[in-house]
Formats: sequence, structure tokens, C-alpha cells
Amino acid sequence: MTRIPKYLAVVAVTAAVAGTPALSYAAAQGTAAHGPVTRTVPLKTVVKTTKRAGARKTAPTPRAVAPGEHVVAAPGFEVWLTPEGKYWKSPFMDEPGFRSVVDGNIDLNTPGVSMQAEVGDGHACLSGIYAGGRTTASRVVVETKAGIVRGRLVQLAGEHRWGAWYATSDASTSDPDFVTQVTVYDTKGKVYARLKP
Repeated sequence: MTRIPKYLAVVAVTAAVAGTPALSYAAAQGTAAHGPVTRTVPLKTVVKTTKRAGARKTAPTPRAVAPGEHVVAAPGFEVWLTPEGKYWKSPFMDEPGFRSVVDGNIDLNTPGVSMQAEVGDGHACLSGIYAGGRTTASRVVVETKAGIVRGRLVQLAGEHRWGAWYATSDASTSDPDFVTQVTVYDTKGKVYARLKP
């Protein structure tokens, strides 16, 4: 019994002097004929394991959709894109809405974000277009009087000049100033475009 602690102390001192990290453990008495089992973990393996454990996740990018593909944001709330612009339908609308990206009202070369909102029955259906950023859009944060809402981004497959965002929120009011700010961030966490209605 006294031989195992002495052996472990020798391994620890040897590893410290050699500058090599060592992982040592003793086998249960009677299982190893030649004393404790010792395993050395090379420094490179330890570093690689540490890097993997602390690896940073890749920032999300907009969901790629086909022209006319409907994305269901919530029951009765849908968004779809065509090369001409964004369509949306909410439970509070009789007909789908449309926002053009080809009529000259949106400059696809200047960073910007728009917003359309329908409020009713204590809920808000929010959507808009983002365009003109120099980087890749990653996420959208909508600030409302009820709190922060995180939305989603969609983009036509192969289109990098513009896309659409959508979100839902609780809304106990029909106040037109319910939304106080919409911010689209890029994959580096910087502001892609911001709207203060």
C-alpha cells in the first residue's frame, strides 16, 4: 500500500521536471502484476481538446428559400419572396401585402431595413426587408414596448443584396409606435442596418 503513493509522487516529480503533463492512475490492488498503470497525455492532445471544447459557433445566416416558397412564421402568418419583393399574409389581413424591391423605393446599394406590422387579438405580426449591407446578415432583433423579440431572416437562394425578416410578439395595444427599433446584425455581430420607426 505504501508503494503506490511513492510511485505516484515519482511520476508527478518526473513530469514536472521534464515539463510534460502526465495523467497517472493506479490499478486496483491485485489487477496489475507490475504495479500501477501510468498513461502520459501529450501536450498537443490536451491543447487540441481544449480548443475544441471552447470552439466558437458559426454565426447563423439567412434561410435560403425558393421564389414563392411560403415560410410559416406563426399560424396564419406567412412570408414569401419573389425576385420582385416580399409578400406576407397575417390573420389580420384580407389580402396578402407586398413590398417591392424593384420599384425604386428601396436602394439595394445602401444599408437599410423596413418594417410592416399588423396587430390584433393581443398579437403582432412583424416583417420587413433588409438590403444593401456590405456583409452577410445574420440575425434580427426587434425592440418593442413589450420587450425584445428575436426574429428570423430569409433570402432567395443566390440573392445577396436583400432579404426579409419576420417575427411575432405579444401586443396588448394597437399603438402605432409599438415597435421602437429593428436591428439587423451581420455574422460578425456588427450592425448591418437599423430602423427607428
